[in-house]
Amino acid sequence: MELPFARPSLALVAACALCSLPAAAADKIKLGILATLSGPNAVMGTQMRDGFNLALEEKGGKLGGLSVEVIHVDDQQKPDIARQAASKLVESDKIDVLVGPMFSSVVNAVLPVVNQAKIPMLGVSGAPSSLAGADCSPYFFSTSWQGDTLAEAMGMTLQQNKVQKLYVMVPNFPGGKEVVAGIKRHFKGTIVGEVYTPLSQLDFAAELAQLRAAAPDAAFVFYPGGLGIQFVKQYAQAGLKDKIPLYSAYTIDAATLPAIGETAIGVGTAEFWGPSIDNPANKRFVEGFERKYKYPASSYAVQGYDAAHLLDSAVRKVGGKVEDRASMLKALKAADFQSVRGPFKYNNNQFPIQDLYLGEIVKGADGMPVMRLGRKVFSEYADSYAARCPLK
Repeated sequence: MELPFARPSLALVAACALCSLPAAAADKIKLGILATLSGPNAVMGTQMRDGFNLALEEKGGKLGGLSVEVIHVDDQQKPDIARQAASKLVESDKIDVLVGPMFSSVVNAVLPVVNQAKIPMLGVSGAPSSLAGADCSPYFFSTSWQGDTLAEAMGMTLQQNKVQKLYVMVPNFPGGKEVVAGIKRHFKGTIVGEVYTPLSQLDFAAELAQLRAAAPDAAFVFYPGGLGIQFVKQYAQAGLKDKIPLYSAYTIDAATLPAIGETAIGVGTAEFWGPSIDNPANKRFVEGFERKYKYPASSYAVQGYDAAHLLDSAVRKVGGKVEDRASMLKALKAADFQSVRGPFKYNNNQFPIQDLYLGEIVKGADGMPVMRLGRKVFSEYADSYAARCPLK
């Protein structure tokens, strides 16, 4: 006698047959873009978002052939808000990839959410040294730089310029402290002042009086977004510009130059990209960005633009199977796209190996200040923490 459960049902047979079939490619990819879009540093997040959206528009609203759904969230530069937003994007909105955020303190808050969910995160601005080193994550891919990197190029420039006494001013947050560490890595002179100010401070009168009294050979500052606009203006208004040469990193670029104006001319900076880099991808980007948004692109726009191209290349490489996380991570690490900055490849810690330049603020043909790339300080430069990262 045949028992009633001895013969598999037709439904079960069909289900098991489906189990043996290869996974179907997704019909769309869902992205969360987390950026600072309000407050004094909103210019950075706005540029990054616009750069990403320009690349998406150039590709007909698709990445790797897939339709794209994008959810934009303003993290307000607040770690607790960013963490909550990332959790919602991952758990409720079911995003496939997180893009952003902009500040290392916010990255630190968001990364545990990403690691737990095991989804790719494209870092579009500075990231803490721990993330480039011992705490590197297989899910984090930077399209910008580790926080020390441009400061290291400026430290080398100061050393080459034979500066003996240097005064340093930065915001008091992890990124500021790592910038100071980057300066010290190559600058061998004496730091006669090392000042940390609140990340929201916009009035530097007291600090500038102290700087004047210290009588250094040069001053170095890192003040992003609106902080940099105010600092450079106040430095000139205090009569210091013509007395104490000013050097910077992550402070003056196309995003802040229109607001700073001519007072930025003559200030030295460090960059990984400039509009004058001569390759077809950069030419298309620079012209397309200004045509669409009616203002010049900055390095923050580049970081967003390259993030979209990196993601496009990875989705294409996996044939649209974005749910195959292992293959997606491998495809992202391959970085098989043409960056506007020129050669781009990932180190083992998934931070770029790239050229670094001295940036010069000069008067353009129309009389307005522009940032032009000067001499190359480092070729194919890797950050100082990759050896501590266990990723291969």
